[in-house]
Amino acid sequence: MERDSTVRRIRAQQNQNQQNQEHSRDEANAMNGFRSRKHKPEVSAQLLSETSAVVLMLGFVCVLWALVLISVQQLVISRSTGQFNSVRARKHLERITSVGPRTVGSPENEVVTVQYLLDQVEQIRAQSRTGPHSITVEVQRPTGSFSIDFLGGFTSVYARVTNIAVRLEPKTGAEHFMLANCHFDSVANSPGASDDAVSCSVMLEVLHSMANLSTPLKHGVIFLFNGAEENILQASHGFITQHPWAQQVRAFVNLEAAGVGGKEVVFQTGPENPWLVQAYVRAAVHPFASVVGQEVFQSGVIPSDTDFRIYRDFGNIPGIDLAFIENGFIYHTKYDTPERIHIDSIQRAGDNILSVLKQLVMSDELADSSEYRHGNMVFFDLLGLTVVAYPARVGTIINLMAAVATVIYLGRKCMMTSSGGRRYTHDLACAVCVVLLGWFVALLSVLIVALLVTLTGRSMFWYTHFYAAVCLYGSVAAGKMLLIHTLAKNLYYGSASRVYLSDLFFDVSLLLWCCALLFLTQRGLCSAYVPMMMVVFPLASKLMLRKHFRARGASLQYSVLYLLGLTVPYVHIMFLIWVVFEIFTPILGRSGTEIPPDVVLAAIVTLATVILSSYFMHFIYLSRSTKRMLAGLGSVFTLMFVLVCCGLFFPYSGDPSSPRPKRVFVQHTTRRFHALDGSLQSSDSGLWINSLDYTGMQHVTPHIPEINDSIRTHCQDQLPYCGFPWFLPVKFLVKKNWYLPAPEVSPEAPLEFRLVSRQETEQGSVKMTFEVKGPTHMSLYLLPDAGVSLSGWSFGDGTPQFDLSGEYFIFYSHGLHAPAWSFWFEMQSPTASDASPDEGSISLAVSAHYFSGPDRRSDPLESFLKRFPDWTFPSSWISTYHMYRY
Repeated sequence: MERDSTVRRIRAQQNQNQQNQEHSRDEANAMNGFRSRKHKPEVSAQLLSETSAVVLMLGFVCVLWALVLISVQQLVISRSTGQFNSVRARKHLERITSVGPRTVGSPENEVVTVQYLLDQVEQIRAQSRTGPHSITVEVQRPTGSFSIDFLGGFTSVYARVTNIAVRLEPKTGAEHFMLANCHFDSVANSPGASDDAVSCSVMLEVLHSMANLSTPLKHGVIFLFNGAEENILQASHGFITQHPWAQQVRAFVNLEAAGVGGKEVVFQTGPENPWLVQAYVRAAVHPFASVVGQEVFQSGVIPSDTDFRIYRDFGNIPGIDLAFIENGFIYHTKYDTPERIHIDSIQRAGDNILSVLKQLVMSDELADSSEYRHGNMVFFDLLGLTVVAYPARVGTIINLMAAVATVIYLGRKCMMTSSGGRRYTHDLACAVCVVLLGWFVALLSVLIVALLVTLTGRSMFWYTHFYAAVCLYGSVAAGKMLLIHTLAKNLYYGSASRVYLSDLFFDVSLLLWCCALLFLTQRGLCSAYVPMMMVVFPLASKLMLRKHFRARGASLQYSVLYLLGLTVPYVHIMFLIWVVFEIFTPILGRSGTEIPPDVVLAAIVTLATVILSSYFMHFIYLSRSTKRMLAGLGSVFTLMFVLVCCGLFFPYSGDPSSPRPKRVFVQHTTRRFHALDGSLQSSDSGLWINSLDYTGMQHVTPHIPEINDSIRTHCQDQLPYCGFPWFLPVKFLVKKNWYLPAPEVSPEAPLEFRLVSRQETEQGSVKMTFEVKGPTHMSLYLLPDAGVSLSGWSFGDGTPQFDLSGEYFIFYSHGLHAPAWSFWFEMQSPTASDASPDEGSISLAVSAHYFSGPDRRSDPLESFLKRFPDWTFPSSWISTYHMYRY
């Protein structure tokens, strides 16, 4: 028996050694197959038919894209807690928006809406009087100023704007508080249902639910209904820097909108304080969060900002920023109405905010958040079903482990005996060059097509027809990459083993994703989890399918299993691609006249194509041919290019069910220019028209022929802000403007501006004090002459902050019963030899903007607006511009 066992062990060992030798010969033969031009043709069963390859790849992408679309449309996936009443919240929303636009200083904002909110809070207090909680309400009307580097940099000044602060705490009192913030004001000419009346409606109902809890809260909550966010974050600044309750705030939750309806996404947290993300992960009933969104938003790529910034920078407190992002096409337009917000959107937002606030106010971390401050979190949700979150330091370890696994996997091939390792290393380097060349040619070709589309006057054809852009630019990108690989396969690699090439280009994709992983990890970015997933899952599936692939080649079973191994990272990548398109496509419709939107969108489509195609190259080399693929992509491109150039796809839509309006600003303005002695030097009046997108007025001119190049304006650099009444400092973004002569405007409350005093200081500077009386919104522009500098002023921290063009822009707004606006600045004049007292040293201009009341309209303006087609959204108001020389 012992002898038989020994014989069996010896035979088993011999068999194992024989298998290892055969395995080594297989690898060596595969390596040699690349160099040998006399390589024996491969068995056709090892390769995929072209049709099978196309069906598998297209089917895989379409199925995953369908999953993504289904997940984002499923607003409420899990069962609601039942503690939040969305029907009652919707009634609040309809009541708040029923008064129309609510601009700062208007009766609708400062009186009607404020009174409604106070009445509702009083009812909640009365209903919860016998419970364990107390409610205190304060109406704050702060005055202040600050500088911000948003939109190139400017200074914001406010007077008597409105805050409604509601303090909910146990009757025994509380020392530490969470802050929940929303804003009830809106931009001009928009009812502001999603931005941000729905958030205030949700907060009212959350307050109602928490006030009626039978168990007392451990800490308190301050619900801040702020009435001046659209005026560049003024009311939140007034609260966090001036209200006594602000000293007890330890963290905050901010509710915002960059779209209309859909899901609210967590797109900012921190800074640091990972316990906030952990609380959201534990408590959110319908999670929707991404650290990628946070890092993209904080990079400044998206031209927007929220009250999160004020609380973070001026209050030095951490928080969570949530926003609705879907359907940004009608954000800040007349279409932002309550009926466009599904009640499930309200339900999910209410469930999440209520659960997260309850989690935070019952936590120990809130009492001493500084102890839990350090560190960041990696967080992302999986199709809204659950949230994955772990500390960034753990993420770094996982990332490095994935990178090490890749190095070991590739290193073993590079370190093979004889000449196989050197050949593989050389082949890998050449394959990387092929892939990079494909990317470069694809991007260059797509950008050329985008420029051609722009030059033919068909820019933004995709604004209403998004998938037309995917077909046009995506077919170019995919076709060029496929062409490069086809040429490389046929001309460079020749008769090399297709199986070997498919493995080689899989390794290239793995290597490039590993490089991206190491780069993002080295930069300390939490978004490194994305390339980590694109390394771990494909590598694991490839290793598990290794024996199957060697035995049966590219069989249908292998192909399906290979794609299944890519499902998790690819579905998440496609979700992120959806988010990018959902955010950036509408933004390109309001990003100004200087950025070619087709170039931007084409670049994004190319990037998405490159990412999705990375592991598909494995299939390209396993396919027997690529002729039909190239022909198909070429046909799609040709057809789409002809249709686009023929003008089949009109950019805008006035369809009430799914509007895609063109945004236009129209101001009926009167300009007055004063000489150095104060006398009126010249004046004119007209309709000043700004297009907010790249197409200018080319599509509007056929409807209103007077708007043509003959009335195009050009910036007069010697005048403050080009001599026109800019509401915000965006002249560097919107350079295409038109000025159509019109009758003079005569507001009932005209602007009053006067120089109060002028005095020379001991330091040789000149201090000038002014007083202004005017409407609720005004802009001040300061343009010192060459050699003249501002050394101080009464705004912000006292240090003058200029914008990108070297001018000074001060934005001002006020609420009800505000006193006259008084301010001063000091300027350092040039030396006596350079001074020219007859010419002055500084140009000053002030513009008045009438957004509410009888002064906001005029007969010429009303008749002009009626001529715009229904697919436009002309936001209009009355303004005046007064320039002085000192």
